[in-house]
Amino acid sequence: MTPAQADHARAVDYQEIAGTVEQGNELTLDTPQLADGAILWRIAKDSRVLDLNSSYSYLLWCRDYAGTSIVARDASGEPVGFITGYVRPDAPTTLLIWQVAVDHAQRGRGLAAAMLDALARRTGEELGVTTIETTVTPDNTASNRLFAAFAERHLASVRREVLFDSQVFPESGHQPEVLYRIGPIRVPDVAAAR
Repeated sequence: MTPAQADHARAVDYQEIAGTVEQGNELTLDTPQLADGAILWRIAKDSRVLDLNSSYSYLLWCRDYAGTSIVARDASGEPVGFITGYVRPDAPTTLLIWQVAVDHAQRGRGLAAAMLDALARRTGEELGVTTIETTVTPDNTASNRLFAAFAERHLASVRREVLFDSQVFPESGHQPEVLYRIGPIRVPDVAAAR
């Protein structure tokens, strides 16, 4: 089984059932609420790999971009992972993924892939999204693998190019941000994938 097939198998489990039980932990995928903003900020901070935005920005994200974002909740309803995104104003069928984060206790279970698949499905159905964009630094192996596997699962082409070279950042030492443009996306039929 390839890494993309393994990611797909885990992602399908999360999509097929609103509340998934894996190793005794029920997880649901949901739209973020304003009250989730502080927890999303904490998850991003605890990741130690994401650029941490202000806590205020996560509150705004949950208010203004909830329709293009997703959270994973544990059995108590607490967020344990999230993806923030927005539809590009000059490209209304393109969803830009801003951040992907999963709480340490939930990593290695395919949750990021499941959230990405579910968000692509929802925004495709509700907003007509056919293309996903994101930027990833060259050293971020997990994100590079996540988006390459997403493209493979959705039979989509991937174009990569440097969007922001390291010289445009005000602080020294920032790696370049490589733009992934994935599309057109074909959302697989969950039942047929089994």
